[in-house]
Amino acid sequence: MHPDARSLWRAPLWTLSVLLAALGMLGPFAIDTYLPAFAGIAADLQATPVQIQQTLSAYLFAFAFMSLFHGSLSDSFGRRPVVLWGIAVFTLASVGCALSQNIGQLVACRALQGLSTGAGIVVSRAVIRDLFPPADAQRVMSQVTLFFGVAPAVAPIVGGFLFVHLGWHAVFWALALAGALLWVGNWWLLPETLHGSLRQPFAVRPLVRAYVELALNPRFLLLALASGVPFNGMFLYVLSAPAFLGEHLHLAPTEFFWFFLCTISGIMGGAFLSGRLAGRIAPERQIRIGFAVMLAVSVGNLIANLLCVPHVGWALIPIGLYALGWAMMTPVVTLLVLDLVPERRGMAASLQAFVGAASNGLVAGVVAPLVMHDTQLLALASLLLMMVGLFAWGWLQRR
Repeated sequence: MHPDARSLWRAPLWTLSVLLAALGMLGPFAIDTYLPAFAGIAADLQATPVQIQQTLSAYLFAFAFMSLFHGSLSDSFGRRPVVLWGIAVFTLASVGCALSQNIGQLVACRALQGLSTGAGIVVSRAVIRDLFPPADAQRVMSQVTLFFGVAPAVAPIVGGFLFVHLGWHAVFWALALAGALLWVGNWWLLPETLHGSLRQPFAVRPLVRAYVELALNPRFLLLALASGVPFNGMFLYVLSAPAFLGEHLHLAPTEFFWFFLCTISGIMGGAFLSGRLAGRIAPERQIRIGFAVMLAVSVGNLIANLLCVPHVGWALIPIGLYALGWAMMTPVVTLLVLDLVPERRGMAASLQAFVGAASNGLVAGVVAPLVMHDTQLLALASLLLMMVGLFAWGWLQRR
């Protein structure tokens, strides 16, 4: 922790949670907000569906790649400069997306967005642990998760509204405006939480050695899988929302909000419970409870889809309950990752984010297109993704 942590942030904890959650929400908003505008972008830029898909792939791969370095840069140069530079580049890249005249320009600007937006997500985790001891850090992390969970659900609604009423360019102008406002807010409010005595020298060889040591650390790998992969059991349904809600549940686009309402409610409920349990029960027990909820819900969801015709009356409930279990355990696992290497907390956050981003990209590019048109396959894939995280946590406990 920063030696003067108590004096760096005197405002209520929830205000810091809002600021850091806004940093984390920028990435999901950049992914999900423009999804409803795919058809309009393709028609305007005369692009094929494959080319439009490349705008998403370019973002995800660039995000995953640069996530490896944001945290390490913050360990050497400080949290605040990395956050501010990341937001500034993201804002300029969003302007470039809005002004793109062909699909090549849009793909390039989306890649630049991906390279920059991870700074907020990665560094914000290190900031929390810089300022607070474990129990308080869990409460703040839970509050951040609560606010952060709104982003993947709200973003398509916002993007759809902007696209219908103002065109696809407005989606990226809105992202540019959000980036500019976020830059001002962090320039004004975010303190430097990495004490000068704790900064690591920026030397390539020791940095590479530290990366390799952490990446090969079995405990880190298992924790990263336990925190990063289960999210996709829920994210898979977000990615498949048009097919799942429209084709299978026969909902009109104006009724999609029921799905997002269930997801948001689950995340907010789980994050609230995680914060309330901080310091009251052992972290390992809380993680087990979260996984138990996700396992029971996933198995029940698969059985229900095998035996019943999907119906909106019950099909959305398991997704909300799954989200609750995920939000209960993920703040605790994230803090365990950060405390593996306290002297290089940023690097640990970077590698954890890379594992999550890589799994998100794999699910978005490979898994979702294969299973989105069959509710039984959707439920099975969601269960298997959760089992990866559960297996990793169980193996870690046996070790």
